[in-house]
Amino acid sequence: MRSSRLVAGAVVAVACLVAWSPAWAQTGDAGKKAEEAEKKAVDAAKAWLGLVDAGRYLESWDAAAPYFRSVVTREKWDARLVNARTPLGYVKSRTLAMKRYTTDLEYAPKGEYVVVVFKTVFQNMPKGVKEQLETITPMLQRDGAWRVSGYNIKAP
Repeated sequence: MRSSRLVAGAVVAVACLVAWSPAWAQTGDAGKKAEEAEKKAVDAAKAWLGLVDAGRYLESWDAAAPYFRSVVTREKWDARLVNARTPLGYVKSRTLAMKRYTTDLEYAPKGEYVVVVFKTVFQNMPKGVKEQLETITPMLQRDGAWRVSGYNIKAP
């Protein structure tokens, strides 16, 4: 099993693998907006990961942002997760490692995003790997909902 694998064809997740830095912290009204966005986006990411964790891969595609669905077909998404996630087994633990609100992501359409990174331990971890990094990138939609626009899983 490869130590690194791209699960989604969604370019956003690749562009989003960033480390949190205090320099990104915002203050005042902008900080409050970012904090509220991060909370809602993390909740959306957890709900979406619940579908993936339950093996409901097609439903996770249906629940994703239109941008995500435009980048990868439903059938390819299902096949990618069957190949990448199913062998890992169930989630033993998942810890929030980082979250960051941004309006500027390379290779992504203009919009509001929150890059969310979890450290995840699966039942069947590859030899020598203690945890996987799951990067989920919810995007704010016109209807006010946060929907996943990118997903990436890899060994640190």
